[in-house]
Amino acid sequence: MTTTVGRDSRGYDAGKKVNGRKRFIVTDTTGLLVTVAVMAASRQDGDGAKTALLSAYPATPIRHVFAGQGFAGRLVDWVRDTLRSTLEIVRKPADQRGFSVIARRGVVERTLAWLTACRRPARDYERDPAVSEAIIRWAALAGMARRLTRMGPARRQARIVCD
Repeated sequence: MTTTVGRDSRGYDAGKKVNGRKRFIVTDTTGLLVTVAVMAASRQDGDGAKTALLSAYPATPIRHVFAGQGFAGRLVDWVRDTLRSTLEIVRKPADQRGFSVIARRGVVERTLAWLTACRRPARDYERDPAVSEAIIRWAALAGMARRLTRMGPARRQARIVCD
């Protein structure tokens, strides 16, 4: 966390042990960014999910949402009643030990990894959360343009700086 991030927009989440800000993203099933919300880490995950889903709703009528176990609870009812959508909680298998990629969760994690491949979204340099959201959108657009212009089969490419 740099000193440029204002105190009014950062916080601490004791459960996740995160200091600063949290990013909430909505992606499609291929991992392309639909919307992003950046909030202080002290805000509840449900609040961030509501903000992200509400900002995605006018752009595209999302009818089925997959979310991790951290979003279970009242958010499921809120999505059903307010957005008239279905929120499906993706849980890890009961017999799982250690780390394993969970199918629907992996799409979001992969998108976050794509975004942090660029320098500015990798660290939080921006004072205003709206600017941070814009930088994340910029990085997502650069990644989408790179994938659209790539011809032929997928291959490893040189790293592109997204400043």
